[in-house]
Amino acid sequence: MKYFENVDVYVENSGIVKTSVVFDEKIKYIGADGRGIEKIELPVGATVLPGFIDEHIHGAGGADAMDATVAALETIDKTLAREGTTRFLATTMTQSKENILKAVNSIKSYKAQGDTGLLGIHLEGPFISSLRAGAQPEKYILKPDVEFFKEINDASGGLVKLVTLAPEIERADELITYLTEKGVTVSVGHSDATYNQTINAVNLGARCVTHTFNAQTGIHHRDLGVAGAAVTCEKLSAEIISDTVHVSIPAIKLLAANKDKDKLILITDAMRAKGLADRESELGGQTVYVKNGQARLKDGTLAGSVLKMNEAIKNLYECAGVNFLQSIDCATINPAKNLGVEKDYGSIKIGKVADFTVIDKDFSVLLTVRDGKIIYKNY
Repeated sequence: MKYFENVDVYVENSGIVKTSVVFDEKIKYIGADGRGIEKIELPVGATVLPGFIDEHIHGAGGADAMDATVAALETIDKTLAREGTTRFLATTMTQSKENILKAVNSIKSYKAQGDTGLLGIHLEGPFISSLRAGAQPEKYILKPDVEFFKEINDASGGLVKLVTLAPEIERADELITYLTEKGVTVSVGHSDATYNQTINAVNLGARCVTHTFNAQTGIHHRDLGVAGAAVTCEKLSAEIISDTVHVSIPAIKLLAANKDKDKLILITDAMRAKGLADRESELGGQTVYVKNGQARLKDGTLAGSVLKMNEAIKNLYECAGVNFLQSIDCATINPAKNLGVEKDYGSIKIGKVADFTVIDKDFSVLLTVRDGKIIYKNY
């Protein structure tokens, strides 16, 4: 076992507490004396937080989930540890069935290795609107299809935890109902739906909006669209890319001010160029140009991000004025609840998995711990 001694810790239901934490793979004691076991020394001013969770991440460190190799997933996992992310959903994108099957098979193989941060799969597309495709290749877009989903999920070993789809498309109702019955979180995204069509999806079981404000109908005073539903519907969680490029600071403030504190979810939606210098890169077979922290297609369309999760939290706190603990919740317990894994992850509580991210006052990551093991150290 290991322990942190007399440090600032964000303890569930208690806020920041000066205390000690004893753990092995799980959190054993909070406030207990750890003498006689391994002590992890932390720099002065360090704060121990729950490990970050990224439910929408395509790639990092030069690798992408659609590369369909275990090595690519290992690279993503190791790169994410540097920004404090201990758990993630490998996110696929709109592609041919063959390529999606290859990707989910490799994700299944990586998960089977154990000792990874992989929680499962986020299937982003192919059941989306061609009118709101964004950087998703339009030629592979399909109408919602339960049998197609079953084939993909079976190939993954049942690892699909989140599906982004456009609810206005023919047969979407059937798929939303099926996914909800199977415990898969349905997220509205890449959608040209009206407000009423979005609320119909909510009534069928949809519980989230994918990268709110991006690749969806915006707010109009006669039809609030998908974005308006994200802002106003209490049942919907809302993802947000808080790089201040995908979404303006006033829009981030609008969403944060109107969502219940447990319904706002920070994501990076990062692609393979994250963690690398500015360069020409790739997403879904398309050339992406990365410059000054922005990833765009040749026509200027945003193509994911190179955002790091610790930076996303910092932006929410410093630019949007969301309080510190709520900003942390948006990258920890909120995504855990959205995915139904809050029993094990997302907060520091006795009995939960020992996932920790230690930051300094500038939000730089000093230490990342997963399953009680140090996976990144920077001090």
